[in-house]
Amino acid sequence: MPHGTERGLSRRAFVKAAVAIGGPAALSACLARESAPDLPKGSDDLSALPTRQHAWNEFLALGENDNHLGPRHRVLLYLRYPKSGPPTRTDGERMERALRALERAYPHSHDGLLFTVSYSPAYFERFDDALPESLDLQQPKALTPFEDPEIDTPDAVVHLASDHGQVVLGAEEALLGDKESLNGVDIDVSLDGIFERSDRRTGFVGDGLPAENQDVQGIPDSEPVPDDAPLYMGFKSGFEKNQATEDDVTIRSGPFRGGTTQQISTIKLHLDQWYEQDSRYQRVGKMFCPAHAEAGVVKGVGDNLGDSSRMDDCPPAEESARESGLVGHSQKLTRARENDRPVILRRDFDSTDGDEATLHFLSLQQEIADFTDTHEAMTGTDLAEESALGRKNNNGILQYMSVTRRGNYLLPPRGLRALPAAVPRR
Repeated sequence: MPHGTERGLSRRAFVKAAVAIGGPAALSACLARESAPDLPKGSDDLSALPTRQHAWNEFLALGENDNHLGPRHRVLLYLRYPKSGPPTRTDGERMERALRALERAYPHSHDGLLFTVSYSPAYFERFDDALPESLDLQQPKALTPFEDPEIDTPDAVVHLASDHGQVVLGAEEALLGDKESLNGVDIDVSLDGIFERSDRRTGFVGDGLPAENQDVQGIPDSEPVPDDAPLYMGFKSGFEKNQATEDDVTIRSGPFRGGTTQQISTIKLHLDQWYEQDSRYQRVGKMFCPAHAEAGVVKGVGDNLGDSSRMDDCPPAEESARESGLVGHSQKLTRARENDRPVILRRDFDSTDGDEATLHFLSLQQEIADFTDTHEAMTGTDLAEESALGRKNNNGILQYMSVTRRGNYLLPPRGLRALPAAVPRR
């Protein structure tokens, strides 16, 4: 860590900073500062682990009203497979051994380590066979006229998640071949020589972490983020009834059944107006709906709402847009529901990558089309055309976000996570 980094930082902010910096020195500093418990090792018998990589919910902490709490610290490793043509069988076997070493080192839990491995459309282009036609893995692209994201085309992305910064840092170092032992487990194989790291993104989510890490571009100098907010915009997210279930987002047929698709957008936040010009009434109206703002439904960051954002108490988005010239973000998203539930499962988190307030919006869905449909509903172009809404002004929270990067991925079932073929034999 840079000299003097520890001064003036709380333990939680220091751990977040260590995760953001990465590398052996940051890991050593994190181990010295973080008050993590002595974690038990994972099991040598890995047969009991879920067959679905994305099946995290039963291993997450539960907050009030049984809302799942995402692991507090995250690392996204973007990896490139440097060899031409299909991956070798030897590389696939080595990769699987490296991933199993992580599972033996830490319990499969928010209090241990949760991780997934996903693959981009660019990865599957190296095979002669195409992906099954039934599998919807679209190329990423801009989805609105005012978006111009850089398209991510790594071969693979490893998503590491834990409540303990030292765990994600240790797992990262082990995967990259820079650590020979992890939580008392020997690490005799890594991804070194199989992949090259092309990018690294980090972040955090959870009560208090955004407030302790708000001295970045995109947030006013007045440090306005509420002390108990789990995300930079100051409100609770991830209500249980505002999420698709893991069953809903699971691919149900074909060689990749038991997997899912994953979308990751990097979004730069612009919160000066949000906190310094918009009133509490406007923030609630734009995040939830004008009716919530009028009735004072949302208290604090929204913990009082229970397990949903109570959109049943809000009029249709079209009505609010037409009558009040304001429509809420959550209100618009109700238009993309099936069986009264969203069709995407969010596992996003905030970040200070690049010294900017950022959101890494990570979603899981059965088909990428489910994400694009949800994005269309959130954009609300039709509402702006038929009402007094501007394209962005008073149209939910659009004006406070700029999408800078986007990637789409296939997240296969656990048995196919190590360099799968486009048409694998199960």
